[in-house]
Amino acid sequence: MPFTDPPGLELVRIAGWLDRVVPGLRQADLQAEVIAGGRSNLTYRLTDGTSTWALRRPPMGHVLPTAHDMAREFTVISALHGSEVPVPEPIALCTDGEVLGQPFYLMSFVDGVVLDDPAKAPDPVLARHSTEALVDTLVALHRIEPAAVGLEEFGRPDGFLARQVARWYRQFQASVPDDDSDVETDTRAEFVRTRLLEQLPASARAGIVHGDYRLTNVIYAPDLSRIAAVVDWEMATLGDPLTDLGLLYVYHERSGTADSVMPNFPSAQGFLGPDELLERYARQTGQQLDELDWYIAFGYFKLAVIAAGIHARYLLGKTVGSGFEVFGQLRDSTLAAAAERISG
Repeated sequence: MPFTDPPGLELVRIAGWLDRVVPGLRQADLQAEVIAGGRSNLTYRLTDGTSTWALRRPPMGHVLPTAHDMAREFTVISALHGSEVPVPEPIALCTDGEVLGQPFYLMSFVDGVVLDDPAKAPDPVLARHSTEALVDTLVALHRIEPAAVGLEEFGRPDGFLARQVARWYRQFQASVPDDDSDVETDTRAEFVRTRLLEQLPASARAGIVHGDYRLTNVIYAPDLSRIAAVVDWEMATLGDPLTDLGLLYVYHERSGTADSVMPNFPSAQGFLGPDELLERYARQTGQQLDELDWYIAFGYFKLAVIAAGIHARYLLGKTVGSGFEVFGQLRDSTLAAAAERISG
């Protein structure tokens, strides 16, 4: 008797595809469940009862152009597998829309801990170590020469920051439905775009950029001794590494707020605070962070656009799981924070 399909997945089609591309990998009928926590692409735990894998596909509904690129994710984890940056083992990519209607890929399932609750690191020493490892892994990523892992053609570093601002502004315009738009929101987004372009910093050395690097996008070993895998590479590219650092700061500065996508990780419990994250990164890289306010403002703007896209899917009834009702508020509050930071 076939198992029940989770939202967005047809197990019979997945089984047929898997048998064609990796004959003998599947030993029995497939079962799958959505892995909670992701708000953008959907991740599933897939098993045949003997082996377990993770499958990633785009969200259902309101998929913006250039967003949710499965081939991009698969390319970067294939390149980084075996490097100093731990990633799941890539298994197979499907770009045939006849299987699920969207591209998707299969990778190894990394069994570990996602720190989506500070109670998972009750020991202050472990809490501190976990956030130190978060910074250290980001430093390791930014130190990798793209050509050394075959990613020299993965992006266009020249003009990266200006293109990023323009791209994310276009995404914002496409993400706000007409019946949910207002003059104040539109004016503020235009203000942020204009000021970011007027104050563009001179980019540092180009490197591999994760694009959405944060505590809940890494999987720790069960004992929290190390990071077992960095996940969610859908926005990865080549460009200015400080965009990763600015967004990481934003996530931690806002952690625990009512509309945050991050739980509260207080310094009193051992976790590094936002400024301590920056200090550790600067100390390990020797990089000056004099212009980081621009990158933090851009991080807030980027988070506002991500929230706008998720909120649009929520309004269309195309989200899977709970907790999506805060994203409209998050869109507006982070857009306001971007405007305030770039005005400072």
